[in-house]
Amino acid sequence: MARLAITIDVPDIARAEAFYCAAWGVTPGQRTDDSFLELDGLGATVCLIAVEPGTTPAPGAAPRRFERHWCPVHCDIVVDDLDTAVTRAVGAGARCEGGIRDQPFGRIATLADPFGHGFCLIEESVDART
Repeated sequence: MARLAITIDVPDIARAEAFYCAAWGVTPGQRTDDSFLELDGLGATVCLIAVEPGTTPAPGAAPRRFERHWCPVHCDIVVDDLDTAVTRAVGAGARCEGGIRDQPFGRIATLADPFGHGFCLIEESVDART
């Protein structure tokens, strides 16, 4: 049976652990050493892997960078209370970009973590859940 694991490259596991636990409300799980940590609490495994900026994940791939960037495949965290979730994420070190916006499916906020990765916090409308 397959399962989903989301991997986030970060330059510093301890700093990433502190950020994601505070911002997303996850808890530390399996840790192999100072370069790998699983986070629990989102219904999928989130893995933090420490890598050096400038290294590449595969031959010919773009080098890793930890300034602001956006990846078409990114994390959307669905929350019950968007205002509280945004406040918690910003308090942990995220940047909210563009504020909270209404969408046909509910409300959304686009943010960046301290490592430059973009992610969205989403509060679905009652109509979107049915």
